[in-house]
Amino acid sequence: MKGLIQVYTGSGKGKTTAALGQAVRAAGRDKKVLIVQFMKKWDYGELHSLKNIPEITLKTFGTKDFIYKGKAKEIDFEEAKRAFAEGVEGALSGKYDIVIFDELNVALDFGLLKIKQVLDFLKAKPRTVEVIITGRNAPAEIIDLADLVTEMKEIKHPFQKGISARIGIEY
Repeated sequence: MKGLIQVYTGSGKGKTTAALGQAVRAAGRDKKVLIVQFMKKWDYGELHSLKNIPEITLKTFGTKDFIYKGKAKEIDFEEAKRAFAEGVEGALSGKYDIVIFDELNVALDFGLLKIKQVLDFLKAKPRTVEVIITGRNAPAEIIDLADLVTEMKEIKHPFQKGISARIGIEY
């Protein structure tokens, strides 16, 4: 299999969900998937369901604290570096057919990682490994390098009506 680079970005809901759908599809074909989540040390529903799929390995990084752009703490930088290193190691290990870098675009947008190291990895990644990157505000350099880019555009969201995040739907 020729591994491509996919990007799910934009202001709308569904970026992580699209990547997780790809993971489930791949697992159904006995492909091994590594999902590395940046800035997600919360109790998301996927943590409970994906642990039951042996072909999928999910690793979360970050803290339980919300990060505001421009106000990241040292631990936020460290966790982002650890997450990226884990994904790169997984891609280079030969163990995985797909590596998902969930919310990598946000980590880049918040300055937690340098774009150069990500681009260097993407240009040198094993040609058989599919890489999926999610998160709003994908850098132009990543969009240019990618083979597939999907932008989720918010038209309407329940939050606008005062509806809070719902368990099993938003998390």
